[in-house]
Amino acid sequence: MEDRKLNEKESLELIATMISRTKERYVGDGNILLMWGYLVVAVSAAVWMMLALTRDYEWNWLWFLIPVIGCPTTVVMAKKQKRDSGVTTYSDKITSMLWTVAGVSEIVLILFCLGFLFIGSVDCWSAMLIYTLIVMSFAEIVQWMVVKERSFAVGGFIGLIAGMVTLCCVVGGIPLDARWFMPMFIISFAAMMIIPGHILNYKSKHDERA
Repeated sequence: MEDRKLNEKESLELIATMISRTKERYVGDGNILLMWGYLVVAVSAAVWMMLALTRDYEWNWLWFLIPVIGCPTTVVMAKKQKRDSGVTTYSDKITSMLWTVAGVSEIVLILFCLGFLFIGSVDCWSAMLIYTLIVMSFAEIVQWMVVKERSFAVGGFIGLIAGMVTLCCVVGGIPLDARWFMPMFIISFAAMMIIPGHILNYKSKHDERA
């Protein structure tokens, strides 16, 4: 059987179908987003509380709980999601690669920060805060472009603004005081992951009842 070339209308319909199927998968499962959102918010709140109570900056090592818990949990949840969703579309692959690149680059930056700390006694952990807010925000915005879920765009732009504020403060020599920075960081991740995750799961339940 010869391969038939699609005309313009059929190509657009195929793209629309792929986007729709990808959106249905993500609308059907916001649990990975929720896991990361609640994990980041919980660890951030714990670090904030311990810094406020003890003034001991060693509590910042608690940040490492995020990748230690989040990465293996994501692998397990992603495998389950893949089994349940069936066929993988091109849009699914784009989304997977997007978050994989974002996650791997975060881990690489952690290694660089550790290297600067232990080899050169240089504290550059503020780079992690800037990078996390900006890169995760861009990933959210691209996710919105793929699946057309508006909450991704709103959360992404909130996180992006927070990242730009953080960047300007660090470059301008303004200390990232926990009293204002930690609430901003927590709100950003709630907007980027917790709220969209709940919206996706709500839409899934609503569609099942319809």
